[in-house]
Amino acid sequence: MAEHGDRAKLLAGGQSLIPAMNFRLAQPAMLVDLNAIGELQYIRENNGGLEIGAMTRQRQVERDRLVAQHSPLLYEAMPFIAHPQIRNRGTIGGSLAHADPAAELPAIAVALEMQMQTRSQRGERWIPAGEFFLGLFTTALQPDEVLVAVRVPRLPPRTGWAFMEAARRHGDYAMMGVATVVTLDEDGFCQAARLVYLNAGDGPVNAIRAAQWLQGEKPGPSLYEAVAEEASHNEIAPLGNVHASVSFQRHLARVLTQRALGTAFQRAAPGET
Repeated sequence: MAEHGDRAKLLAGGQSLIPAMNFRLAQPAMLVDLNAIGELQYIRENNGGLEIGAMTRQRQVERDRLVAQHSPLLYEAMPFIAHPQIRNRGTIGGSLAHADPAAELPAIAVALEMQMQTRSQRGERWIPAGEFFLGLFTTALQPDEVLVAVRVPRLPPRTGWAFMEAARRHGDYAMMGVATVVTLDEDGFCQAARLVYLNAGDGPVNAIRAAQWLQGEKPGPSLYEAVAEEASHNEIAPLGNVHASVSFQRHLARVLTQRALGTAFQRAAPGET
């Protein structure tokens, strides 16, 4: 990559790159195949959280007991990614580096505040997920860099999560989706919250202002409704498509947000909300 830069493309699972090449949307002069690098395929514990190699197949993440134990939001979202045949080949790193705004993994990465490890001949660096995605199919990766791993932090106590999306058929690109993580204090008030949307702009959309409405508040349906209204009307910027108009996408965001918040807070303190 240091030698060829933008002229070369990294080949991971190929589930996005090969179709793009087939339609002449991408025409690299060279492919750099990562599939023989076994060191990039692993899932392991790291300080109560997880570290996942970039070449780890999505199907492995979907079925892994460590993922279920340490990152239930990631575990919950994996079956929504395309179809089993795609997940058998698709990789964690490939989806994140591709940065499709309609993909699930970029939104999950931001919601969980993952760290991205990149490497080049110049050295390595860690990039927070919130700084990694720069726009439509654009990331902070330099032309000579490879995404080699992601680190998933440990969730605090009294933390709940939820992932929800709406698609015409299971496995299709979602018309709208949301990932949420909420943490309660010992008195049952919201201490921290994140709401991140997919297919709601030119990348994963972190609804920071709407999430701030939750902080210091007692969870409840009226609060969920107000937060959903703020996020769906003032923070996301859906583009619309042949399957869903902008207004319908905003409607979906409002409904999904209320449902996701209800589920997340219930998981944070079962029986209390």
